[in-house]
Amino acid sequence: MNDEAKVLNVLFLCTGNSARSIIAEAIMNREGRGRFKAYSAGSHPKGEVNAHAVSLLRSLNYQTDEFRSKSWDEFARPDAPKLDFVFTVCDDAAAEVCPIWPGQPMTAHWGMPDPAAATGSPAEIALAFADTYRMMSNRIGLFMSLPMASLDRLSLQRRLEQIGERREVAQKA
Repeated sequence: MNDEAKVLNVLFLCTGNSARSIIAEAIMNREGRGRFKAYSAGSHPKGEVNAHAVSLLRSLNYQTDEFRSKSWDEFARPDAPKLDFVFTVCDDAAAEVCPIWPGQPMTAHWGMPDPAAATGSPAEIALAFADTYRMMSNRIGLFMSLPMASLDRLSLQRRLEQIGERREVAQKA
């Protein structure tokens, strides 16, 4: 298989693997189908996917039955998929010592606010999850538009970090 046809494996990490990383996995697998295969995991998984994340994804016509909160240890085993990219999407996971990933993937931090920490009315909480989806979708779109074949590793690393440094303003209700 040539590099153009190779499906690239992407792992999204968060501490609890219940919201942000699950949303990222869903978006990448839909938008990047045929080019990317996404996974998600957590350093200290909650054991269940956040109900608000599931509700949002279902409202956007995602199949949610396969999502589960799982440990990043699953992706450090010898039989794990060879990872090409690993993105942390929360500050806590970015600060932790990560396992050694098979395949020496490129890494970057794409931190964003935790929608599971949102408080307020049901509409305000739903807005926090919708904002997370929008921000993650924007970052994944930028990532997928990178000219991977024409960038050397250092240039690609810089671009990945720049995507994570984007500061997006939350939409007002």
